[in-house]
Amino acid sequence: MKNLSVLFLLIIFLSVTTMISAGNGPGNDSGVIKLKVDSDPTVSFRIWFKVGSQDDPKGKEGLAYIVSSLLSEGGTKTKTYSQILEEMVPLAASYSANLATEMTIYSGRVHKDNLKDYMPYFTEQILNPGFREEDFNRAVSDAINYLSTTLRYSSDEELGKAVLYNSVFAGTEYQNTLYGTISGLKNITLADAEAFYKKYFNRNNFVLGIGGGFDESLVNELMAELKKLPEGVENTKKPGKPAPVEGLNVTIVEKNANATAISMGFPINLKRGKREWYALAIANSWLGEHRNSSSHLYQVIREERGLNYGDYSYIEHFPNGGRLSMPPVNVARNNQMFEIWIRPVPNETRHFALRAALRELTMLVDNGMSKEEFELTKGFLKKYVLHYAPTVSARLGYAIDDRFYGINGSHLEKFRKMMDEITLDEVNAAIKKHLQYKNMQIAIITDNAQALKDALVNDSPSPITYSTPKSEEILKEDKIIEVFPVKIRPEKIRIFKTEELFN
Repeated sequence: MKNLSVLFLLIIFLSVTTMISAGNGPGNDSGVIKLKVDSDPTVSFRIWFKVGSQDDPKGKEGLAYIVSSLLSEGGTKTKTYSQILEEMVPLAASYSANLATEMTIYSGRVHKDNLKDYMPYFTEQILNPGFREEDFNRAVSDAINYLSTTLRYSSDEELGKAVLYNSVFAGTEYQNTLYGTISGLKNITLADAEAFYKKYFNRNNFVLGIGGGFDESLVNELMAELKKLPEGVENTKKPGKPAPVEGLNVTIVEKNANATAISMGFPINLKRGKREWYALAIANSWLGEHRNSSSHLYQVIREERGLNYGDYSYIEHFPNGGRLSMPPVNVARNNQMFEIWIRPVPNETRHFALRAALRELTMLVDNGMSKEEFELTKGFLKKYVLHYAPTVSARLGYAIDDRFYGINGSHLEKFRKMMDEITLDEVNAAIKKHLQYKNMQIAIITDNAQALKDALVNDSPSPITYSTPKSEEILKEDKIIEVFPVKIRPEKIRIFKTEELFN
């Protein structure tokens, strides 16, 4: 059954790819990406506006998020949000605006039978947003509540990632979360939101993506409608490069919790589409493929020692990792980082878990991958990538990302092809070039921060005990891990209270 499932996905993958490359695809019109699948009874839309949180004005951080919220959960000039929700129920359809760092995607999906009734709602929202006071106030209040309450106190894992990004990208347009800052949100006015919309959601700053069982006439009609957007110019802004990380730097957030979340990383100068990227993707998959129990970090920390739920690594931005199993689409960005997530471990094992992760990274960088590890991982990835985009909408998202990264053809198709071409020497060369363990930012959400700081500064041993028996092999390795050198200078460690963050 498993082989039949892979075969079925492969058939879909190849058939859709053929439709794109046969003249209906990303290369034929700079303003339109078409993915025609006549057998699909639905039509999917993804309109990429070239604007993101990086375009927030200084002192009004969060403005892009507020505008995207008003395009998702706000009324139009003729209807309230409640009216829209009620009237769209019979259509079994929806639309939304999803903000990322460098892009905003206005998307929707509807059955062909309901297309005629759906389109006025879809186009009206983006062409004539209401910018109603009640919608604006709700959006600002929700964003402030997320930063001050949800992010600070509800998810230590997400909190740790936000602190890590803030540290790695300090001083750049990537520094803040998509929600901005509390003070920035409080400075935003309704007039600011309207001006931001008119500046960036303009007729010259978008690419239309459309997929599924659509007629060509629909493309022409929608493009004609979108030309009614405000006059403006294309946004060609590129973000500033993050400063190099020097040494091991630790940010500890003091929080009353019985588990510790750890995130660590550093910038990497490598983007999707390069042959080197696919080589590094093999190494990363072996080390910490997202939500995959066969990856090495998962085996060492979770499977063998039962310390937490999972342990993963990434070479591309991966927001919403707690909800997603496969890589997200339309979060493309020019600056990437390598990162490791250690999902919350018991406080008493935090120092040991940090050492274990750094030791595995160190061994990968120093020793590279073995022939057996390499062959097994690239074979896995060649099949696994078939699961990345099971729907037309997801494939449309990948086609937009291909345009962002300047990939000639399909990233997903190239990914599978590279698994047949990349050599072990290329993988190990990519590891040596892009990965390292001496310079990184580490974010730790934990209780009793001073005790952890003292242990890190003194490089104190971190012995571990278990409630269930472990093999002699594991216990022997534990003795090595508990004294693995991770000595950090005191001036490289900062301690914050949760209430000090995101202000």
